[in-house]
Amino acid sequence: MRPLKKKLSLHYAAVIGFALALILTGCEFLPEKDNERSKPEAFDVSNPVYHFEIPVTDMDRAVAFYQDVFALELHRQTVDGYEMAFFPRADDQPGASGALAKGDVYKPSHDGAIIYFDVADIDRVLARATGLGSRILYEKKDIGEAGFDERAEADTQPP
Repeated sequence: MRPLKKKLSLHYAAVIGFALALILTGCEFLPEKDNERSKPEAFDVSNPVYHFEIPVTDMDRAVAFYQDVFALELHRQTVDGYEMAFFPRADDQPGASGALAKGDVYKPSHDGAIIYFDVADIDRVLARATGLGSRILYEKKDIGEAGFDERAEADTQPP
């Protein structure tokens, strides 16, 4: 019997003030050599994504939403003049973490990457999300060994 791991994807729309963005940090352009690019050095990382940032327009509302839906505490701070709220991160564990981000360079959009949250009980988390005004975009689907996938649009923008 396979483990019942459950994945939850929240897909955010510009009209509600969220976008999904994959921010690649630490990338460098490779020098050209005889009009050909050098191959990058391989690195030993089991999960190469380290950090993501989700653009928001109303930080207080977004923080309240995520804390309520996922029953966790976000850590707020200002980084390079931008308001951020960081998800918990366990440096000794595999996987990525990220932050909510507010500022002129953070543009909420319906386009972009989709971020999947690993949760113990997808039904309970979705009930909390829809109770806070989210709507289901993609009904729960069994995706084999990975568990289940369901997408909800978060209601995190003030009316």
